[in-house]
Amino acid sequence: MPASPLAQNIAREIAHLVMSGELAVGAHLRTQQLADKFGVSRSPVREAMEILSQQGLLEQRENRGFFIRQGPVASLDDAVSDVPKPFEISDEYQRLAEDWLTDRIPAEVTEQMLRDRYAITKTQLSDILMRAAREGWAERKQGYGWRFLPVAKTPEAFEQIYRFRMVIEPAAMLDPGFLLDRKIIDEQRRIQSRMIETDIHRLPAERLLHNGSLFHEELIKMANNPYFHSSLVRVNRMRRLLEYRSRVNRERLFEQCEEHLAMLDLLQRGEIAEASYAMRRHLSGALSRKSPIAWSWSQQSQGEHKQEN
Repeated sequence: MPASPLAQNIAREIAHLVMSGELAVGAHLRTQQLADKFGVSRSPVREAMEILSQQGLLEQRENRGFFIRQGPVASLDDAVSDVPKPFEISDEYQRLAEDWLTDRIPAEVTEQMLRDRYAITKTQLSDILMRAAREGWAERKQGYGWRFLPVAKTPEAFEQIYRFRMVIEPAAMLDPGFLLDRKIIDEQRRIQSRMIETDIHRLPAERLLHNGSLFHEELIKMANNPYFHSSLVRVNRMRRLLEYRSRVNRERLFEQCEEHLAMLDLLQRGEIAEASYAMRRHLSGALSRKSPIAWSWSQQSQGEHKQEN
């Protein structure tokens, strides 16, 4: 029996996390954690891992579950060829996001209302809403329907987010609870180095934006203050849709990754105050380059401007 479209889509998501290095070779994949990450039940996640096991990306160990195996996935694309790749933004997803950003739809909706508006199937809608939930701008209501969450819808709000980050991120490094975590530093160094070596020109823009946000969210974890971390995660989600609408300046990302690596060097040497200053300078420079903000998905937009994460 063919795998369900939802399971195939989740298989693509997991495969890309492995290929981009976010999930390391040898890691144990936990079904409930992935189900929570993708906003689905455990069943399609298990089905997705079985697909990847058949294609050689995962290894199923008796009584232990699935582990990431070393080596290429030779025929994953053939196995899930009818499903959009996880970092391709579908027309329907674009329309839904644009309608929410421009207040054409209410904050609370039903699935039937969305199916009628966009003339899509239940499966298509499920994939779109799962992606919106994963990216932090939609959530399922208790009982019935969906709720769209606040995002940065204006240049002013976008700038306020960056000014907020310029306050909390450098300050978090100077907080008495800040403790260096070598595992975080080593993992982020690996991701940023790989970005420079191969990923900037290879990965989709959405993944590049994700890796940029992840760097800052992982560093602020070392303050051991959950309010710092949850606040940064929330504002990053609020700005994400606007950044997806703009064009990523891939050449600028090389400089950004070098700045990230320089901060990691300072932290590893224990030069915390210097790293805090470097973080503020890094964010200030990013803000100055992000104005004006590009607003459109297409050539019919108000203009084409460059943007990076």
